[in-house]
Amino acid sequence: MSPNTSTVKKRIGLVVNPTSGKNRGMALGIEVAQRMRAAGHEVLDLSDESYAAARDRALGAIAQGLDVLAVVGGDGMVHLGVDLAAETKTTLAIIAAGTGNDVARGLGLPVHDPVRAADLVSTGTPRTIDAIRHVDAHGDRHWFVGVLGAGFDSVVNERANTWPWPKGNMRYNLAILRELPLFKAIPYVVTIDGVRHETRAMLVAVGNGPSYGGGMQVLPDAKFDDGLLDVLILHEISTLEFLKVFPKVFKGAHVTHPAVEIIRGVSVTLEAAGIVSYADGERFAPLPITVEVVPGAVTVLAPAAT
Repeated sequence: MSPNTSTVKKRIGLVVNPTSGKNRGMALGIEVAQRMRAAGHEVLDLSDESYAAARDRALGAIAQGLDVLAVVGGDGMVHLGVDLAAETKTTLAIIAAGTGNDVARGLGLPVHDPVRAADLVSTGTPRTIDAIRHVDAHGDRHWFVGVLGAGFDSVVNERANTWPWPKGNMRYNLAILRELPLFKAIPYVVTIDGVRHETRAMLVAVGNGPSYGGGMQVLPDAKFDDGLLDVLILHEISTLEFLKVFPKVFKGAHVTHPAVEIIRGVSVTLEAAGIVSYADGERFAPLPITVEVVPGAVTVLAPAAT
């Protein structure tokens, strides 16, 4: 499809992760910007060397007036975009170009197709989705939109992030092999809408969407726009049983295991010693943490309904 030159001109802020898509992010960002400009839009490149600097540049541009904030990369860039869009009510365009792309895939957006994704700025239909808010001890708000993990998965992330090599999924897989023989069930207090659950568990995940980690359907029935959080508790099992259950998560088949419990609610507090949560694949906050769903907090550009 050629760019639609009759489209209403929009002012677009573009933030690119240059290392996404196996270091193809920068080239994809240039391609996306050219596509948007060819369609008649004004494009401001807000990318920077660090996540924090890009966020500051984006906030400045939003304050001066943007029609759309477009992020190019994986779930980490979506995480940045959601944090900004939820706070400022700016419409978000997701150009999925990372290794996981769980949020984009869950929303039915183009994945690894920058031309189609860029064209949604002109042709897309606004869709409101829920976002999840955490207010820290300083009163600052932090947001995510996909899945928050706080257990074996986050322990593995903490381990993997200390290693400079290898890159990508291989580093995560090696961290799993390193942690698994050492891992013991974690004592948790999980409070959902005021109801307290004390348990020992392998992991707890809180989902607004169904998947994380590049296709792990950890909460297969979670929906981005139902006003609810899905909370998975994988209660204590042996390491051998864990090895049997874990691969089933890629098809969502783990939910029938007797150690798996899924509860829905609007507010969730997680308490456990020494655990750091990860949300949308990014380091989020140490436990204890309280998160709550905010219905319709973010507007994303999505393909028109067929």
